[in-house]
Amino acid sequence: IIVYRLSALDLVEGGSSLDDIIYLARAIEAAGATIINTGIGWHEARIPTIAHMVPRGAFTWAVKRIKPHLTIPLVYSNRVNNPAQAEAILADGVSDMVSLARPLLADPDFVKKARLGKAEEINICIGCNQGCLDNAFTGKLTTCMVNPRACREMDLNLAPAQKPKHYAVVGAGPGGLSFAATAAEQGHKVTLFEAEDRLGGQFNLAKIIPGKEDYAETITYYGAMLRKYQVDVRLNSRARLEDLTGKGFDAVVLATGITPRKPDIPGMDHPKVLSYLEVLQGKPVGDRVAIMGAGGIGFDIAEFIMHPHGAGDPAKPDIARFNEEWGIDGAYTHAGGLSPKGMHMPCSRKVWMLQRKPHVKFGSTLSKTRGWATFVEIMMRGVTMLGDVEYVKVDDRGLHIRVQGKDQLLEVDTVIVCAGQEPLRDLEAGLRQAGMPVHLIGGADDARELDAVRAIEQSVRLVAAGA
Repeated sequence: IIVYRLSALDLVEGGSSLDDIIYLARAIEAAGATIINTGIGWHEARIPTIAHMVPRGAFTWAVKRIKPHLTIPLVYSNRVNNPAQAEAILADGVSDMVSLARPLLADPDFVKKARLGKAEEINICIGCNQGCLDNAFTGKLTTCMVNPRACREMDLNLAPAQKPKHYAVVGAGPGGLSFAATAAEQGHKVTLFEAEDRLGGQFNLAKIIPGKEDYAETITYYGAMLRKYQVDVRLNSRARLEDLTGKGFDAVVLATGITPRKPDIPGMDHPKVLSYLEVLQGKPVGDRVAIMGAGGIGFDIAEFIMHPHGAGDPAKPDIARFNEEWGIDGAYTHAGGLSPKGMHMPCSRKVWMLQRKPHVKFGSTLSKTRGWATFVEIMMRGVTMLGDVEYVKVDDRGLHIRVQGKDQLLEVDTVIVCAGQEPLRDLEAGLRQAGMPVHLIGGADDARELDAVRAIEQSVRLVAAGA
């Protein structure tokens, strides 16, 4: 069997036309290839093709134009992450097969579960690239955010519990959910306390960032696992010390997350000032906005407030809008598949993004494979970036700053604080005084960055170690 990988859409200036690609595909078939597997975009392309901001099946229209000209099987790839979507691609005549790569890191039993009709138990790839491609591009071990055992199967060896324990897990964010599901799967008894009325923690905020809608899939997956392994889930239950001591628990896992840090700057109690949590939870934001902080959270907030349409439904991808925003010629009438109109990313707000650090490139801490696209998006939407900023005060006039010794006033309606966070560990001291074994994971352990990769890996390692 000879499988030939062919670019179905170059996405670069001066790239191949559709006629060129069809001509090459037919020549490959004539030369004896058994299957043609399509790829999208070259590394030089300035358009994202596999990251989470790319809609599911975003490039099916390009591959579908090639299929009628071949008699050998054609394969579609790029952003296929669930069985229903794969079946729809085949039913629509896009291709004869679909290829999966990252989804098999997220869940090596993807095909088995699909065949058995257990799609709800598939740990869906959310296209974050944080454990796989980001690591590969920096010379680290390839793994997966939602499945830290990927490529570590011998290191992270999980085995059925010889002496089952009863764990109390406080917090149903990604770390708490992962520990609860993993421990219960190994035969431990788990009681999960969550103060809110739903599972997910910070992922409930991530999933409303435009382009991160698939984060909801991880919450859905863990919900299915909690039901399957009979975890005692207690929503609307803010755990107190008396709920965790003297109740028969062998250990407590605190996955209680973080609270946003409030800088010591005059005027932080002004009505103009909002934390990033308040913004994501629905507090109104004005038309002129200053974002204090240019880390990952600051960029997410910029995307959230500058995107005119907000988050969409990942099961109903708006491919036409994606093409318009990124300057893709969906009719495939121009070479390389690029529209002569170029990118079009409107925004009705005026936004300033600020950071204290001098001589630090904006976006330098973002993902290697996704960060550049996020940076391009908010730049195209008109953000103004200022570094080496000293925050002076907030008052009715706006945000007063000093840049390289010169005073400036940003006449803004809203100041959004993205200045880091502190761990929530209120229960730790009392539990230790009571002699209860306590384990901290995720933001409760280290709140320097909201790092779901670390939180989920910590949880699985804790189960593997016997906690």
